[in-house]
Amino acid sequence: MARLVGAVHAAGHAEMEIYRRGFTVEIKADASPVTQADRAAEAILLAALARIAPDIPVISEEAASAAHLPEPGGTFFLVDPLDGTKEFINKRDDFTVNAGLIENGTPVFGMVYAPARKQLFFTLARTRAVCASLDPDIPPPPLEELALKVITGRKPPADGLDVIASKSHMTEETSEFIKGFSVRELINAESSLKFCRLAEGAADLYPRFGPTMEWDTAAGHAILLAAGGVVLQVNGEPLTYGKAGGGYRNPYFVSWARKPQT
Repeated sequence: MARLVGAVHAAGHAEMEIYRRGFTVEIKADASPVTQADRAAEAILLAALARIAPDIPVISEEAASAAHLPEPGGTFFLVDPLDGTKEFINKRDDFTVNAGLIENGTPVFGMVYAPARKQLFFTLARTRAVCASLDPDIPPPPLEELALKVITGRKPPADGLDVIASKSHMTEETSEFIKGFSVRELINAESSLKFCRLAEGAADLYPRFGPTMEWDTAAGHAILLAAGGVVLQVNGEPLTYGKAGGGYRNPYFVSWARKPQT
């Protein structure tokens, strides 16, 4: 964990340097954008994970785009080196570095770093999530010197839910789902930070009725689980990982800061 903090910090530092000096944008085969920052951060994370856990396979977004997919087995990492590339391109702050560990279909460890916001979130245990401030332009302190704050999802407010969603990925199905609840506020956020906002008690519900990949969600999902939340498919079953036959695509899902009462 301590070594991975250094790796995500290095990835975030590389992204911020490119963010400031400028970059070119390419379009991948799936019509999504990619920049030098995506590739630089991925190289840093893959090298770090090869040192930290050489026996655990890694599935990462840019390698997957190039059809470099290992057989994951029961335990594997999912890495999204720059989640929120469109945010990065448009010089907005909601982009993140993500690494999640999967065991038998369940995310058991996650780390999310938002370098432009100087925010780090990760799991200390399966039932303990924390956040800390981490400046991408200053060498990171040892893990034990980080001012860690335990985070937990809140109970739904009596006067309505705060729902978090992405304006850029809002679909008709998502809008219709939200209409089924008493909503106090609709909060816009991008990338895996939506899971982190639930985990830290800043929102209650995050529905996603649109396409996502496993590396988009694994790290944030793990953090939300550790903070007492849940991510469910529309049939009520937990969202699981390792769907190699489906190209590692996620079904639609709904995330809650606290597991809803049935």
